Amino acid sequence: MSKTLVGKIAVVTGASRGLGRAIALALASQGAHIIATARTTGGLEELDDEIKKLGSTATLVPMDITDSAGIDRLGAAIFERWKKLDILVGNAGVLGATTPVAHLEPKVWDNVMAVNVTANYRLLRSMDPLLRMSDAGRAVFVTSGHAQSTPAYSGVYSISKAALEAMVKTYAAEMATTKVRANLFSPGATRTKMRAQAMPGEDPMKLPTPEEVAAQVVALCEARFEENGLVFRFSKDGLVRK
Repeated sequence: MSKTLVGKIAVVTGASRGLGRAIALALASQGAHIIATARTTGGLEELDDEIKKLGSTATLVPMDITDSAGIDRLGAAIFERWKKLDILVGNAGVLGATTPVAHLEPKVWDNVMAVNVTANYRLLRSMDPLLRMSDAGRAVFVTSGHAQSTPAYSGVYSISKAALEAMVKTYAAEMATTKVRANLFSPGATRTKMRAQAMPGEDPMKLPTPEEVAAQVVALCEARFEENGLVFRFSKDGLVRK
């Protein structure tokens, strides 16, 4: 079977571990060149080694996703080198504190909003012109079922994901007459460090691996995928529209 993303340029945030790393590898396995961002240089270098084993290539960008000027510089560098961006995966996210909303410390609120919402707005702001230059720009942002279920003590995380969904759906509506498509992906319970932090008593071996989940993100990034402004979730039977 031929690879579906040969010649495509893909940005993946939070790519050094967990689901972001798995998404980067899944896209690379289909031939995409991966522009991988994360704070951890060592993790990015390990990812680069794995991407090379798959026969693909990567550009490593060690950066804090809340560095808005850094995101702008990244956009300028992509334009200078490739003149387009085919795929944007906004994966980087933080859980924050599991506590009643009224007990949240302002610094925790500010950090979660900065990473989960503002950073993705800055990504869209900087990458939008590049996505429009692609013959089939695809933007995918990782959300959570918490955006709708809003369980107790997960307030700041739930609120941030609800805001992210509103932003991406709005952007998607604005892209309706272009070749750009924007959607959201909800991985559900996945065997990651964030999930262990949120649910410390859970048996991780009963959860799907990041690699299993990431495989379903690839379809959202392909030129033939024309759905727009929707939320899709992982299921063992395949990608499901929420």
